[in-house]
Amino acid sequence: MPTRASKPKRPIDPNLLALSVVEDLIGEKMDGSPLLADNVVDTRNPAAVALSKLGASKGGAARAAALSPRKRKMIARSAALARWKKG
Repeated sequence: MPTRASKPKRPIDPNLLALSVVEDLIGEKMDGSPLLADNVVDTRNPAAVALSKLGASKGGAARAAALSPRKRKMIARSAALARWKKG
């Protein structure tokens, strides 16, 4: 079976394999550094992330309050039809 390009290859040596499994389970390398997914470093501003989360939590409620019952039913009906059509 072909290996996936997105998955890192596991070592053949049983000792190194056990080490990599333990590192995956605890979420950090044995030298104490964090184990990042695909070596990606989060460079976003934490204050901006917090502000966007505040706005996102208000957005859905504000949109729902602004919709009339008739328009809300039309949106729900089209969403249900789209779900059933995919299957």
